[in-house]
Amino acid sequence: MKVFLSWSGDKSKATAELLDSWIRCVLQAVDPWISTKHIDRGALWFTEVADQLQNTTVGIICLTKENLNKPWILFEAGSLARGLTSSRVCTFLVDLQPTDIEPPLAQFNHTLPTEADMKSLIHTLNDSLKEKKLRDDILTEVFDTYWPKFEKSLAEILSGHPETLPQPAMRSDENILLELLETTRSFDRRIRNIESSVKNKEAMSTQISPMGARRRIHDYIKNGVPKELIIDKLTSQGFPLSFIEREVMRILEENIEENN
Repeated sequence: MKVFLSWSGDKSKATAELLDSWIRCVLQAVDPWISTKHIDRGALWFTEVADQLQNTTVGIICLTKENLNKPWILFEAGSLARGLTSSRVCTFLVDLQPTDIEPPLAQFNHTLPTEADMKSLIHTLNDSLKEKKLRDDILTEVFDTYWPKFEKSLAEILSGHPETLPQPAMRSDENILLELLETTRSFDRRIRNIESSVKNKEAMSTQISPMGARRRIHDYIKNGVPKELIIDKLTSQGFPLSFIEREVMRILEENIEENN
């Protein structure tokens, strides 16, 4: 399974290289890809990166204060977002907090360099391995073995790359609330547009059929609507929770197979 590690800047690069080696130790079935190690001599750098982005299952974007708004990070993030659902792309916040992140990067799941967040990230990668995934008890044992090494190595990276930029300005509560409101409104608009399109395809039926619900789920996922909103919308229309969750997982797995 291909995991694309995106970086820009020295601190971000060192962190991506640490993730590359550490993830290989914890999950040997995972194949991380980073441009500093895996581009052959003579290969066209931009073309190679673009090809790898298209063949990626999970993307991890290493964000720092110095690269937060750099064009290359935004390019790779946009490429990952087009090819994967938001649940398969995450930011790794090296020296940032979630409140420091603004759109378009704010749409992704954020991972902090804490034991709890890193364990959650590893479980996400493990779940994506399907039949090759490790049992939870084995994964926990392996994680506990390698976590102290990661924690120590990351501390060395941070101490070896002191701050050269001013602290990012703290965002006001009003700014954050406005962003949340706009994000909610954006999802509402997406849902309304999708429903309008699906209704036209369903010959004006007064009740959605299971096939129609599957089409709606497919369109919701394609447009980046979170799983929780999909479940809330369809359960309110009388569809069983088990049916919705099963169809969401089936469509996500189909998308992953297509991307592979």
